[in-house]
Amino acid sequence: MRLFLTASAFLICALPAMAQPVSSQKDKPLEITAEQTLEWHRNDKKYIARGKAEARQGNVSIAADTLTADYREGKNSNYDIYRMTADGAVTINSQGNQAYGDKAVYELDSGVAIMTGQSLKMVAPDQTLTARDKFEYGVTEGRLSAYGNVVVTRPQDKMQADQASAFFSQDAGSNGQRKLERLEAEGHVIITTATETLQGDRGVYRADSNIAEVTGHVKITRGPNILEGDRAEINLTTNVSRMFGNQTGTSTSGRVKGVFYPDSATQAAKPVQPAPMPIAPTQPPSLPPAVTIIPDESPAAIPPPLAAPGLKPQPTPARGRLTAP
Repeated sequence: MRLFLTASAFLICALPAMAQPVSSQKDKPLEITAEQTLEWHRNDKKYIARGKAEARQGNVSIAADTLTADYREGKNSNYDIYRMTADGAVTINSQGNQAYGDKAVYELDSGVAIMTGQSLKMVAPDQTLTARDKFEYGVTEGRLSAYGNVVVTRPQDKMQADQASAFFSQDAGSNGQRKLERLEAEGHVIITTATETLQGDRGVYRADSNIAEVTGHVKITRGPNILEGDRAEINLTTNVSRMFGNQTGTSTSGRVKGVFYPDSATQAAKPVQPAPMPIAPTQPPSLPPAVTIIPDESPAAIPPPLAAPGLKPQPTPARGRLTAP
């Protein structure tokens, strides 16, 4: 029942790789470099960096084949950048964490950054997060979301869901840094460890209470043993877990169920391998009795042949007889 802690640890560590630094570094100067060209399009009010371009602000950097910065004229500066677009082989690097995609767009006015691509991935020191559709971070509301076949993998655990979101709040005691407030996983939530699998429709973790809740067709499997219910609640402080049945009348059964197999039953269920059949020794094939030819030297045994008229009689050849031993 503690499996949802695994999901919490996944996204608490992996998602802030993009989220946390964007807002905390916003007021620092932005530096853009490139290997090929840095173009200034005055009429369109934009800068374009080409060839292994990189934008760096504080301890956050964005690298891509092409970087485009759209700006407007402000009261105190002619370089008020309101949109940053990265195209081709995009990498966002922040405090040892990396995010990879094909395109990233950060709208500074709305405070929303979106990364898309064929192989979306976030890599932290001990976990990897992938998604099919997009990563989206709302700076203003402090939300970071991954959409479409979200998979978070650690050496011993894995979480899957249709989408996952982490919500952050301002931490007054940490120099404006943000802390995790709530974590949500939606749609076909599956958490797998080396010994257990937890399935449900939705999962929520609340940091203030340190309680995780999984709802909707909840099923926990450990070997042949199964727990089923409509809602599971895991208190990660007291290490007490509870499974609830349906209490709203929206399912055919409001009861919780557990099926447990003793070791003897598990052993009995294993198929018995038949003992090998003894192989009889092969007997050599029987041979017919040997036949011996014994010469018969008795002249009376066989009458001499008759001689033809006018011919001399020929000597009688030696003959023998067949006898069995």
